[in-house]
Amino acid sequence: MRRILGSVLVGMLAVATAACGGRQDTASTDTGGAVTCEVADATRIGIATGNATGVYFALGNAYAEQINAVGGKLQATAAETGASVQNIQQLVAGTYDVAFSLADTAADAVNGTGSFTEKQKVAALSRIHSNYTQVIVRKAAGISDVAGMKGKRVSTGSPKSGTEVIANRLLTAAGLQPATDVQAQKLDLTKTVDGMKDGTIDALFWSGGLPTPGITDLLTTSADQVEFLDITPLLPEMQKINEVYQEGVIPAATYRTPADVKTIVVPNVLLVREDLDPDVACVLTRTLFDRKAQLEQANAAAKEITLETARRTAPVTVHRGATKALDDLGAPQ
Repeated sequence: MRRILGSVLVGMLAVATAACGGRQDTASTDTGGAVTCEVADATRIGIATGNATGVYFALGNAYAEQINAVGGKLQATAAETGASVQNIQQLVAGTYDVAFSLADTAADAVNGTGSFTEKQKVAALSRIHSNYTQVIVRKAAGISDVAGMKGKRVSTGSPKSGTEVIANRLLTAAGLQPATDVQAQKLDLTKTVDGMKDGTIDALFWSGGLPTPGITDLLTTSADQVEFLDITPLLPEMQKINEVYQEGVIPAATYRTPADVKTIVVPNVLLVREDLDPDVACVLTRTLFDRKAQLEQANAAAKEITLETARRTAPVTVHRGATKALDDLGAPQ
């Protein structure tokens, strides 16, 4: 009987270990040796992306596929998340090993400001595509600018997302108190789009690459009921918070709008813990550029990923493993 019970317990332990991934093959930490850009042991990593109908999710899953397609010892899995703030929190906690983030949120993280009460030990693999702040209102709501959102039902994005950070900053820049002057709906993009379609939401903020699938859905099905706002009059106030905010344009062809839409853009970065095994960081960075063509097939935003801008991640430092990869690839300093 003891032998039987012992066998059962061993079997249960094996199943439990397999079910939780075992953790025996997670990425190791930096021991300070030379960077070879070769991962010697079987290693699994998790990639924190964003909402299921956003660009982070599309690119994150494609990135994981390409990491796996390379062969080698490194394997990856992408997961849907609330995006930037949550991604960094869970990256530091060890839940994920790579995180998509807006550059302004990443700057807050390393400076210990904004949503972060202390400095976060993260580093960058590379700057990637830019996020375009997409502010859309229902025409029937009579909103002509952000200040006009007072008293309205406004989706400010998923809790702990980069979208929420930018939405609250824009509302504040327009003279509103985000917590009291609008009926904030902290919803992911899928639920936000549904609310815009059925009229339960008057306006939405979204920070994402072009095109964002969820926004394409909204503009395809409800083009005659919604419209973009030009938020660039608020840019000077936004730049007082972070100079990373710049003026940009959403081309009319992106969502088949009547004309181009001026907006505020902010770059994205791929983050890792600063003590991540540099060989893992090197392979991840090299794969990002070696398989860029495949990423572009997943979403056109990947066309913006270039070696020319890869190192422009300040104030976040580039991980030393990523530096090795970028040096080998000839990225400008």
